[in-house]
Amino acid sequence: MIRKASAVWKGTLKEGKGSLSTESSVLNETQYSYKTRFEDGKGTNPEELIGAAHSGCFTMQLSAFLAEEDFPADSLETKCEITFKDGEVSKSHLILEGKVPNISEEKFMEIANNAKEKCPLSKLLDTEITLDAKLLK
Repeated sequence: MIRKASAVWKGTLKEGKGSLSTESSVLNETQYSYKTRFEDGKGTNPEELIGAAHSGCFTMQLSAFLAEEDFPADSLETKCEITFKDGEVSKSHLILEGKVPNISEEKFMEIANNAKEKCPLSKLLDTEITLDAKLLK
């Protein structure tokens, strides 16, 4: 499987503008710029997209691992905070809330940490990856 996306940039770093598109058209010439990346502008930025991708990948992996252990989740919600400092992504912090019937806190944490280590995007990212997880009752 190969997924495709593209970026177009016109102009200098600070004054220029760009757009991002995906093969699925979910992103279709979505605006990004210096302001959306480093200040407060309307549009997206690469770090925000990495956060969305990492939280989505991790949550799907966790769902699969929970089901394999006979603990299908009622719901899983993951937020991701990407730290961009000194010109590099230095951390991806996953914040998970899960509603999973009949599972102990210890087992939930074990499976969640396994998913954090083994989701394909965690393997791709060459950075510190941390997880805070909360099992909802």
